[in-house]
Amino acid sequence: MNLALSISVVLLCLGMSSISTGNNLKAFPPAETGMVRHVLQLPEKENESTFKVELIVGRTIEIDEHNQYFFGGKIEEETIAGWGFTRYVVRELGPLGGTLMAIDPTSPPVKRFIPLRGEPYLIRYNSKLPVVLYLPEGVEVRYKIWTTTSDSQPIDQG
Repeated sequence: MNLALSISVVLLCLGMSSISTGNNLKAFPPAETGMVRHVLQLPEKENESTFKVELIVGRTIEIDEHNQYFFGGKIEEETIAGWGFTRYVVRELGPLGGTLMAIDPTSPPVKRFIPLRGEPYLIRYNSKLPVVLYLPEGVEVRYKIWTTTSDSQPIDQG
């Protein structure tokens, strides 16, 4: 029993090390028709628990520069059967919404990246596995790295 458990642990570690190289995306199937697979391999950092990755999905379009815009849609988190790894999927980019401020009708449109609406989508920083997203064709993904110190502050009772 202990030997079988030891062998299982070793094989699991070997499998995870091969996926972490970024060369092996076997766990992440190719994108379906009309979708594109995006892969982000994060660099190794000391104390990765103090970092988060913000995924920002949207599209660059020509639009006025004054109103605030957003697309409908959501990032779905899925576990890949048989592997246990997470992939992120946006099935469709919904309708464009935004504010309706009056603008100078002679001002030319500008190219702007318009994201999905909602709160920032933060995931755990993990350099050992790629961050894999499946998005409709023509949709972009950007990311930001958030960091903090490992220090925490107490909150007073009251």
